[in-house]
Amino acid sequence: MTNDTAKLGLLARIEAKPEHAQEVQDLLTGAVTLAAQETGTTVWFALRLGPTTFGVFDAFADEEGRRAHLEGPIAKALMESTPLLAEAPGIRPVDVLAAKLPA
Repeated sequence: MTNDTAKLGLLARIEAKPEHAQEVQDLLTGAVTLAAQETGTTVWFALRLGPTTFGVFDAFADEEGRRAHLEGPIAKALMESTPLLAEAPGIRPVDVLAAKLPA
C-alpha cells in the first residue's frame, strides 16, 4: 500500500465515565468487525490512552471514504453510547502526511 490509500484520517478522543470504562472498551474492541466491513476504511485502530481515556484513529484514501465512515455504524454506536461517556467524543479530521502500511 502507498500513502495514496491513507491520505485522510479521523482522530477521536473518547472519555468514559469511570464506572463505564469497561463497557466503552468492549464497544471499541467489538467495532473492529464493523471497520473490517468498510471498504473505504484503510486502517482502523482503537486505543486505550489511560484508565478512562480511549482513542480511535482511522485513515481513508479519499473524502468519500471518510464521510461514509462518519455516517456508518461505528459512528452511530459511538453517538448512542453517550450515557457511558464523561463528555461528547472529540472527533477531528486530519491529513495523513506519511504512512507505513503493510504491502
